[in-house]
Amino acid sequence: MRDHAAAPSALQPTSPTAAELLLVDDDPVFGRVLATALGRRGFQVTLAASVAQARELLPQLRVSHAVLDLRLPDGSGLELVPLLRERLPQVRIVVLSGYASIPTAIDAIKLGATYYLAKPVDADAVVRAFDAGDAALPAISPLPAEPPSVRRVEWEHLQRVLKDCDGNVSAAARALRMHRRTLQRKLGKRSGSL
Repeated sequence: MRDHAAAPSALQPTSPTAAELLLVDDDPVFGRVLATALGRRGFQVTLAASVAQARELLPQLRVSHAVLDLRLPDGSGLELVPLLRERLPQVRIVVLSGYASIPTAIDAIKLGATYYLAKPVDADAVVRAFDAGDAALPAISPLPAEPPSVRRVEWEHLQRVLKDCDGNVSAAARALRMHRRTLQRKLGKRSGSL
């Protein structure tokens, strides 16, 4: 594993033919645990903690797989999907999100992601998702059978408007006719608590 989130460190790939994988996640504990688990499953993992770090690494990488967190400190993992696709057309991309919603899942797939998974997720689910394009599996992990709560639907709508405003909270608040602080408070709630 090559960790670019902190001081660079390297682990040898688990086999001489290990597939190269880019993992972009800003949660250092989750990132290291997932990177280690994927390393045990035959991947040579390069870890980045932001969109900027991933962009900086892209020219030197020849990855065949990528795992991108949706929400990063300096933007969205979705920004990286077209960049990866342009540079490496055969790359398999899984987008992860602790704030999973149908609109962002659709956006991820439209941009070229292979699969979209809601966190928490384990390495086996990620590996299965990489193969999803070859199987008759949906590109989005199954949604719960029970209907979403009103607060959850509201949260998804807020996320969609924010995305339409290119992440500008003030512009989204104006579009929603809502005070900016109110919008920030609502956006700060995790989808799992809704």
